[in-house]
Amino acid sequence: MSRTRFAPDRGLARRMVSTMFLIGLLYVVLVGVLVALLGNAWPMIVLLVGGMFIAQFWFSDRIAAFSMGAREVTPEQAPELHGAVDRLCALADMPKPRVAIADSDVPNAFATGRSQQKSLVCATTGLMRRLEPEELEGVIAHELSHVAHRDVAVMTIASFLGVLAGLITRIALWGGLTRGNNRDNGLGIALLVIPLVSAVVYVISFLLTRLLSRYRELSADRAAALLTGRPSALAAALTKVTGEMARIPTRDLRQAEPYNAFYFAPAFSGSSLSKLMSSHPTLEQRLDQLGRISAQLGRP
Repeated sequence: MSRTRFAPDRGLARRMVSTMFLIGLLYVVLVGVLVALLGNAWPMIVLLVGGMFIAQFWFSDRIAAFSMGAREVTPEQAPELHGAVDRLCALADMPKPRVAIADSDVPNAFATGRSQQKSLVCATTGLMRRLEPEELEGVIAHELSHVAHRDVAVMTIASFLGVLAGLITRIALWGGLTRGNNRDNGLGIALLVIPLVSAVVYVISFLLTRLLSRYRELSADRAAALLTGRPSALAAALTKVTGEMARIPTRDLRQAEPYNAFYFAPAFSGSSLSKLMSSHPTLEQRLDQLGRISAQLGRP
């Protein structure tokens, strides 16, 4: 791992290792059950799991950017954003990621990529329009810390595995149905066991990624505040972004919600139940931590 000047977080590192180990174990169980129940279909299962995992790992940045409508921009096209990234990368002593903008009024930002060299940092037009320069730098520092700590890669893989559980099950089940017949005594058992195992794997992986996501957001806030030395600017950006979410049309918020785990702040529609299982700590928790860091630094 390339060292940067972002504050290290051993707690985050332990949680990432534990999360990946447990999710990997879950998928060994899932694949084992599918192979045991579907018999001759095991080569298809192994190829499907392996192929999709490799594709997600290698192309995660492009997939995420495309899904969230991000487009790469040059320094001439977005001088303010590139300037913030340049200053922070120099301060953190880390390689500069690719820079992108998403044409969305939802004020947010995200980072993705499997390594520092393959990373991408994106801000929405809504975020850039609403924040002051030092507030924008605080948000970008937060996103760069995800890249430096590599938790963005872990979250990309972990989130993908949760989706893959249902996908593998549906494809394997469909394959079993299309080749099954009345003499296939194991088909009835497979029809019962596969959806059950898939549901259990999905729920557990969902809970594990949510727990990791909440901690990593606090870790990124802390690392960004210490790197810039301006926790108050990050706190102001958090307050402003969270407040502006209430003014965003519900349709736009619902489109953004599937990617909440990657965003700087979660997008919620007014009646959304996602708040109960949020990928982020509460605004109060984040502001309280930044307040303590301000006191430690002796700055307002």
